[in-house]
Amino acid sequence: MLTELRTTDLPTADRFDCWDAMMTSTLVPNALRSDHEDDFRASVRLLDLGTVQVSALSYPPLKTLRTTRLIRRGDPECYQAMVNLRGGHRIVQGGRDITSGPGDLLCYDTSQPWEGWAGDPSLTVEGVMVQVPRALLPLPANRVQRLIPLCMPAASGIAALFSGYLRQMVAGAAAYRATDGTHLVNTTVELLTALLVHHLDGGTAVPDETHRHALLLQIQAFVQRHLGDPRLDPATIAAAHHLSVRSLHRLFGEQGTTVAGWIRSRRLERCHRDLADPLLRRLPIHAISTRWGLTDPAHFSRVFRAAYGMPPSEYRHVSLAGRGSHPSSTAGR
Repeated sequence: MLTELRTTDLPTADRFDCWDAMMTSTLVPNALRSDHEDDFRASVRLLDLGTVQVSALSYPPLKTLRTTRLIRRGDPECYQAMVNLRGGHRIVQGGRDITSGPGDLLCYDTSQPWEGWAGDPSLTVEGVMVQVPRALLPLPANRVQRLIPLCMPAASGIAALFSGYLRQMVAGAAAYRATDGTHLVNTTVELLTALLVHHLDGGTAVPDETHRHALLLQIQAFVQRHLGDPRLDPATIAAAHHLSVRSLHRLFGEQGTTVAGWIRSRRLERCHRDLADPLLRRLPIHAISTRWGLTDPAHFSRVFRAAYGMPPSEYRHVSLAGRGSHPSSTAGR
């Protein structure tokens, strides 16, 4: 599922043409122009999930043109969303002129002609792009058509969740199995749906399951950010998301786990990672558990052993000595 390309691995004369060909074959046909064509230094890390593609991209300033003729040549009938990490983009599509900068999320449509610019003369562009077929989204296409191209800050809310999810997904792509593809596609579609619904006016019907999954992902992201707080509990989480505690428990129960169990699993995973880190070998075990919200040493030792088959001290010793293998976590169920 993973393809990586660095044009610096190619002869200088071939770099731009190779990049142009790869963008055409994996995304959509574009006419590309750049002042850096003589030595085009770019890279892409592409996760191909079949119907959905996610790409981490880095490239010098360029101009793109997608004409009606190029659309007839090849159109996957998709929405593209770009998370700007460095540099910026400008796109003219459907009579709108949209500019985005670092930290923004830009959405547009492959079936409409566009003219686009990326970066400035001195700045390499970096970002993460996702391409999702319109047919997968349970939204009226004509209403979304009136909404995009769309630019929004990705610092909070659904946009921040979606942007962070895309970045994490492509960063961890090497570890995925083929069987993970369906789940990743479903989550991507649900989050993009929730994002677009947030910007549509009232009256847009969206499956309840989509709302619930997006809410669950928001809650899980909140928990991950607050794992070090020993006071983190269902009441705190529910209040932060304007839910009743009962509704929160029901949401996690639908996933076959409990709120407390999910929190404990994430805390144990962080402790498991830190205990194996040679840079932290002088940090006492109780300090590691405390930094992740597990403040009772006896309780931590007991739940760690239940999850990983050995006490924390033994795991640390074996791990740092580079011997043996360790059972994966089964906590949280």
